[in-house]
Amino acid sequence: MDLGLKGKVALVAAASRGLGRAVAQELANEGASLVLCARGVDALDETRKHIEQTARTPVLAVPADLSVAGDIANVFNLGLERFGRIDILVTNAGGPPTGQFETLSRESWEVATRLTLHSVLELTRHVLPGMKERRWGRILNITSIAVKQPVDNLMLSNSLRAAVTGFARTLANEVATWGITVNNIMPGYTRTERLEELARMMAEKEEISLAQYVERWEREIPMRRLGEPHELAALAAFLVSERASYITGNSISVDGGWIRALL
Repeated sequence: MDLGLKGKVALVAAASRGLGRAVAQELANEGASLVLCARGVDALDETRKHIEQTARTPVLAVPADLSVAGDIANVFNLGLERFGRIDILVTNAGGPPTGQFETLSRESWEVATRLTLHSVLELTRHVLPGMKERRWGRILNITSIAVKQPVDNLMLSNSLRAAVTGFARTLANEVATWGITVNNIMPGYTRTERLEELARMMAEKEEISLAQYVERWEREIPMRRLGEPHELAALAAFLVSERASYITGNSISVDGGWIRALL
């Protein structure tokens, strides 16, 4: 299936590892040029080199902290300077710290809000005018299954990713007549560095092995295994493609059946 991504330019946030890197690789494999950003300079540069070598497509990598509005503007401006436009935006950010409400300070909320919510708003604010001018665009937010079924001890993530979902659903209606789609993809328990870090921290807290803690997650998933980043990336590539031109305002889970809701 030709997804119609050849010649498109995609900006993928937090793309140096995990889900962001997998999505970037998939888009590059489909022929899209890439603007990538992440905080880790070395990991970001390694990702750029790998994608350029394997997909033979142009990649611009810009170190950036997504909680800083100036950094986001710099990523967009450099991408515009290199490629002339941004057709596709994939927002993504590392998960905020774990914790229950009474353990989280006002500062914790402010930091997490800048990273998880404001980064989506600022990235969208930059790319939207050009998409409207060209009457074509794709905005895809990587959120979490916690949006639909809150996960214990993830107060910040549950709350702020839900805010991203509300923003995206409303924006989808506002921009649909310009040929712009806005969707969310909700990853479940997926084998990434971030998930391993979280599992290790929780296992140490409960004084059990990492394998035992991961096995607990796997028992909750009907497929009885963690997801792989490339499985989410495949759906992401379709949702930002020409083929998905009539799909907008949706939140779609990639979770092995973990969410038990009917809709």
